[in-house]
Amino acid sequence: MEARSPRTHLLSNGSYSVMLTAAGSGYSRWGEVALTRWREDPTCDPWGYYVFLRDVVDGRVWSAGYQPVGCQPDSYEAAFFEDRAQITRRDGPILTSTEILVSPEDDAEVRRLTVTNEGNRTREIELTTYAEVVLAAPAADSAHPAFSKLFVQTEFIADSGTLLATRRVRDSGEPQVWVALISALEGEAIGGLQFETDRARFLGRGHELRNAVSIVDARPLSNTAGTVLDPVLALRRRVKIAPGETARIAFWLGAGASRAAVLALVDKYRGAAAFERTQRLARAHAEAQLRTLGLGVDEARQFQRIANRVLYADSSLRAPRDILDKNQLGQSVLWALGISGDLPIVLVSIDRE
Repeated sequence: MEARSPRTHLLSNGSYSVMLTAAGSGYSRWGEVALTRWREDPTCDPWGYYVFLRDVVDGRVWSAGYQPVGCQPDSYEAAFFEDRAQITRRDGPILTSTEILVSPEDDAEVRRLTVTNEGNRTREIELTTYAEVVLAAPAADSAHPAFSKLFVQTEFIADSGTLLATRRVRDSGEPQVWVALISALEGEAIGGLQFETDRARFLGRGHELRNAVSIVDARPLSNTAGTVLDPVLALRRRVKIAPGETARIAFWLGAGASRAAVLALVDKYRGAAAFERTQRLARAHAEAQLRTLGLGVDEARQFQRIANRVLYADSSLRAPRDILDKNQLGQSVLWALGISGDLPIVLVSIDRE
C-alpha cells in the first residue's frame, strides 16, 4: 500500500530529539525548543538538516538523502533502527552511507557520512551542511518566522572549526539556548574549512535550496558570522578519495544552556573516536529502553508508525462523513477535558488491565 505521507523515524535521549523522514528531511529539537526549522509538508517534504555532496571535477551535485536536491540515485535505501537511522545511496561510482544517531549521554546528534569511491580515478568530493536555525518554540517560529529570525546570532571559532549560534534573550527570565556545529574528518582533506551563516548568501537571489548558488555554481562560502536576517548553519569540507578508498566525515550538532556548555561538547566530540563510542552507547541505550518498557522490536516499530500519523495529518484515519456530520458539539467540548483539539489525538483502547 502506497504511503500517504513521508515515512518517519524518531530518535531521542529524553531531552534531545531527531525526526527523520526516509527522504532525509526532518527536524532536531532540544526539549520544547526547535533547533532546526521544519514544517509539515507531505507533498514536497522540503524542510530539514541536510548535507550536500558535489564532485569537484565534473560538477555533479547530490545530497546525502533524496532531499533536497532530488536527483535520482542509482540505488537508495533508508533503514530505521531503534538506535539509529541509516540512508545509503549510490550515485555512479560513489557510494554514500549516512548514519544518524542521538547521543544517550549528551544533548547532541551526529550524522556521519561514509563516502566510498568505487571508480577508477581519484575523486574530490565537497560536503556542505545546511540547516536553518530556530532556537525557539516551533509554534512561535511558525507564527512570526521573520521576527523570530532577528534574534539569532552566529559565531565561528577558528581554532576548533566550530560554528555557534545563540538566541539573544529579550528579558532576564528567558532561558538561553546555544548550539554548536563541528566536523570530524577521517580522510585526506583538500583546502580549509569554509562556513556560512547567511541564508540569502547561501541560496543566491532567485534561487531555492534545490539549486542554491553555493552548491550548483560552486560558489565559495563567505566565511562570515554575526547577526544576519536569516541565519543558517553551513560547514564545508573537501576530501580526496582514491579509487577503492573510503573517507568518513562526522557532523556533530549539540545544544546547551550556555556558550561554555556547548564548547564542552565540542571538546568531547571533535575526535575521530567519538562516533564509535556514541554508536556503542546508543545501541546499549536502545536495548535497555526496550527491556525496561517490556517491548519487542516489532512493537517499537508499531509505535514509530503511530508517531508517523501524528506528525503528518492522515485523512484516511478520519471517521466516515456520515459520522462526522453527527457531531453537533464542535471542538469546544474537549476543552472541559483539558484537551485543546488543536493537535492530533491518539485514542488508546485498553484490552485488559
